[in-house]
Amino acid sequence: MGLGTWVGSTLRWFGSGESGKLSGAPEEEPTRRKLAATAAIDSAGQTVNQKTTLGLPAAWACVRLKSDVVGSMGMGVFEKSADGGRVSRSDHWLYDLVHEDPNRDQTAAEFWAGQVAAMDLWGNAYAEKETLGDRVTALTPLAPHLMQVTRNRNNERVYLFADRGKTEELPADKVFHLRGLTLGGDVGLSAIEFGRRTLGGAMAANKTASDTFRSGLQAAGFMETGSTNLKPDQRADLLAIFDSFVGDAMRGRIVPLEKDFKFSPLKMNPAEVQLLESRAWDVEEICRWFGMLPMLIGHAAKGQTMWGSGIEQLLLGWQTLLLNPLLTNIQQAVKKQLLSPAERKKVYPEINREALMAADSAARAALYSAFGQNGVMTRGEMRARENLPAMPGDDFLTVQSNLVPLDQLGAVAASADTKAREALVSWLGISLPSGNPDAAELERRTAIINHLSKVN
Repeated sequence: MGLGTWVGSTLRWFGSGESGKLSGAPEEEPTRRKLAATAAIDSAGQTVNQKTTLGLPAAWACVRLKSDVVGSMGMGVFEKSADGGRVSRSDHWLYDLVHEDPNRDQTAAEFWAGQVAAMDLWGNAYAEKETLGDRVTALTPLAPHLMQVTRNRNNERVYLFADRGKTEELPADKVFHLRGLTLGGDVGLSAIEFGRRTLGGAMAANKTASDTFRSGLQAAGFMETGSTNLKPDQRADLLAIFDSFVGDAMRGRIVPLEKDFKFSPLKMNPAEVQLLESRAWDVEEICRWFGMLPMLIGHAAKGQTMWGSGIEQLLLGWQTLLLNPLLTNIQQAVKKQLLSPAERKKVYPEINREALMAADSAARAALYSAFGQNGVMTRGEMRARENLPAMPGDDFLTVQSNLVPLDQLGAVAASADTKAREALVSWLGISLPSGNPDAAELERRTAIINHLSKVN
């Protein structure tokens, strides 16, 4: 159907430019314009849509960080075993799809990063499912702003996609759909749509700051002419004179004024309107809309430093409360929409949460040490996770007590106790390889052994 033509043309995902039309693109038909109408004017007079939102540094950082993190974690496929455990199924077709090669144009990291970014910006992410029998062979991203989700007369969900001048109807089983926050409807809710006032205010603050610096920090104001009435051409000349002194290069220049002329600046400087404070507050507000901690994008909130154990706990909280629900949502969507009902009972996908520890060697070492000393993981499993080759005899579980094989713990413990007693007796000299000790020494050592026997 050619829906994959949207891949690699990122600008199309954000609609048209200021002219309302992409360069070289044909005129959009009414249906397509209706589906693409996502921009809106907020109370601050700013155009708020996905493209302008990404122009905010805080929004860009939030979307980039979350999408990059999820895209880099990797998704595995596992099968439940009869003993309650699981085995890795890297030979399953789903593994090739979600971990290796989702489509001909993207890597798995690029695909999942794009899906997460679309969820942040539009509240939804879509991909066309190409199938071969019961197997899904490819997932091709679909532009969210060109998709409309509705129900047919049989109450079945259908997807209307504006593709190259016409609207095509796709059944639900042909579309992989990730939803963000939802109230039980067919589509997720967009943070940009509901956060329009916050985002518009941030854009207005950025524009005000830019205009202020562009004018060389020179204040606007009025010219008092006293009793002189200026003619229209005189007003125009006066405005032209003042405009020539605007700009950073003209800072510090002197403007000559005629007799009785007096300049009265407007009393509204950046400090008085709390421009800097409002911009800092906008960063925190944007982070709330996108589910991100400000310190993760380089913004320290008031009273907070960027380092220390407190930040470590905040990062752990972000992973647990904000990132983990997103990962669970993706996993369940993959299981429900890509696997048949029969396969769902035994095969399931799982995103590798431990990938976040890849750069923390101390945390990995502590985890392996705890697992190895408590019989949770074998040495071979640890080496496999670190991409190290297997070693002979590394496939047994050990515990902290001398790190012996788990199935030999009792026997080894008894043997160790026996050897300890024999060593003690030998040290006391009861059985000496040469000769016998004198009677007094023998009696003293025998008394010690008898005392230890009573204690035990």
